[in-house]
Amino acid sequence: MHNWLLPEYIEDVLPAEAARLESYRRQLLDLFRVHGYQYVMPPMMEYVESLLTGTGHDLDIATFKVVDQLTGRLMGLRADTTPQAARIDAHMLNHQGVSRLCYAGTVLRTKPDGLARTREPLQLGAELYGHAGIESDIEVQRLMVKALQLLGMPTLFVDLSHAAIFASLSHMAQLGVQQEQALQAALQAKDITLVEQLVFNLPEKSRQAFMALTQLNGGIEVLDQARDILPDSDETEQALAELEAVAKALSTDDVTVTIDLSELRGYHYHSGMVFAAYAKGYAGPIALGGRYDEVGAAFGRARPATGFSLDLRGALQALGPATLNKGILAPVVADAELLSLVDTLRAQGQVVVEALPGMPVNYSELACDRTLQKVDGHWQVVAV
Repeated sequence: MHNWLLPEYIEDVLPAEAARLESYRRQLLDLFRVHGYQYVMPPMMEYVESLLTGTGHDLDIATFKVVDQLTGRLMGLRADTTPQAARIDAHMLNHQGVSRLCYAGTVLRTKPDGLARTREPLQLGAELYGHAGIESDIEVQRLMVKALQLLGMPTLFVDLSHAAIFASLSHMAQLGVQQEQALQAALQAKDITLVEQLVFNLPEKSRQAFMALTQLNGGIEVLDQARDILPDSDETEQALAELEAVAKALSTDDVTVTIDLSELRGYHYHSGMVFAAYAKGYAGPIALGGRYDEVGAAFGRARPATGFSLDLRGALQALGPATLNKGILAPVVADAELLSLVDTLRAQGQVVVEALPGMPVNYSELACDRTLQKVDGHWQVVAV
């Protein structure tokens, strides 16, 4: 019944949860800031050409669209902030070297998805532009790990894949656009039967390679298996070497790295490594990211780019119900000592709520568990 005035999968965020979300949002942005990522605030609404560039059909069907009453042009409510950050890097900042950008804001999607099953995720992310080397992939993924550990997830699983491997096999097999898209979707869905049907008429070498992708998942040893099974090509060898370098750089006592070469999420726009983070207690990925070197091409600069994002509401769902920090109730009295103490407490970060005259005092509704009272002639904080 609490949702009856709102559309499906759209909900209010009440004070306790809103306070927790805002606290973690600030902490994450501070984390990004000390790593050199500069905060940007793109608009909620843009012309669809900007929002959908480089991302293909993935975001097209997820984007709410409206007609601009000033120009008659079609506009979209952002479903992902990544294309906007790419536009800012390419068109607004125009840096010649590396740019590091971060963002935090609501996105809107036509259908619910993600851990929170909402159409209004609170998306936070970090993007690095201008560097094509493996070092930037490692930097971004380490930052993702730190962000999730800040949210209280000490033990993480990071799953890696690489778009160049499937692209190389597709080129070798001379797949048509529709056949390539169908095969990518089947591999992403882990539908081995459908994959087998789609590659049935391909040359034996290509057929075996595509079928092998469905089995090449597990620990870092999968990379050696891939070298033995997959056809030799410069693109595949470089992709496997990059995966190995990142896996070794990320692996710690608290981070387990796995490989899944059939993971092709976002294949329409990812150009290199893709990754996802998982943790115990979560049914799906908490954070997603990858390399997307061509997204900025429509803005005139196809800069190398890699980044990640997470839905903060979904990431916090395993923490249980949020509770408000209790405050201190203060009477409204014209007393200089009282006013000075209230100012001091607030400067220390304490919540001090004034008990307005003529209103009932309900400590639970006011979220207070202490009060200010005069004891031996001086104002003091007293538990209730």
